[in-house]
Amino acid sequence: MSRPWSPRRRRPYFARPRSLWRRLVDYGLTAIILGLLILLAARLDRVETRKTEGAAIINDGDSITLGAERIRMRGIDAPEYTQTCRRNGADYPCGTLARQSLVRLIAGKPVSCTGWQRDRYGRLLGNCTAGGKDLNRAQVEAGWAVAYGDFESEEAIARAGKAGIWAGTFDQPQDWRDSHHGEVVERKHGTLASIGDAAREIFRFW
Repeated sequence: MSRPWSPRRRRPYFARPRSLWRRLVDYGLTAIILGLLILLAARLDRVETRKTEGAAIINDGDSITLGAERIRMRGIDAPEYTQTCRRNGADYPCGTLARQSLVRLIAGKPVSCTGWQRDRYGRLLGNCTAGGKDLNRAQVEAGWAVAYGDFESEEAIARAGKAGIWAGTFDQPQDWRDSHHGEVVERKHGTLASIGDAAREIFRFW
C-alpha cells in the first residue's frame, strides 16, 4: 500500500542579524539620500520661472524685447537679420523675411513669454505666445526658423512642404553666425539642455 502523503515540515526561517558594519553603512546611505533630497528641494526653490508680457519689439526672427527684458525664443533658431539665403539661383534677405514672419504672427497683440534659463548674452530663453498662438512653434511651422532643440516634427513638415527657407538653400543660422562673427557656438536649448541646466543649477554650490 502507498503511504499517505503528508506535507514536509519547513524549518522556520530566521533572518541572520545584520552586522554592526552593515547597519552603519545602511544608516550612512539613508543620511546621504535624505541630505541630497533636502539639497534638491532647496535648490529647486531657487530656480525661478519668470513671466513677462506686454507690447513686443521684434528684433529678428527669434528674439524680441518686452519692456526691459530681452528674450530669445527657446528651442528655435531663425536666420540672423542680415543673413541671406539662396532661392531660384539668387540671394534673398531671409533674415529680414524671418523677422517679418514673426511680426505677422504677433500682429500687434500683447506677447507673453515664460522661462527660467538665460543664454550667454543674458537673454531669457522664453516660450512665447500671442493671441493664444505658440510663436516658437509657429515660426518653425512657417519655415522661418529651424528646430534648435525642440519642434523637430514641425521642422520636418516645413521642410517637406518647402516652406520659408526650405524653398531654397541656406546656411544653418548657427553656422552663419560662427563664420561671420567668429563667436563661440551657441548651445542648443531644448529639453535635454534644460535637464542639464537644471542639474547644474540644483547642485551648484554657493
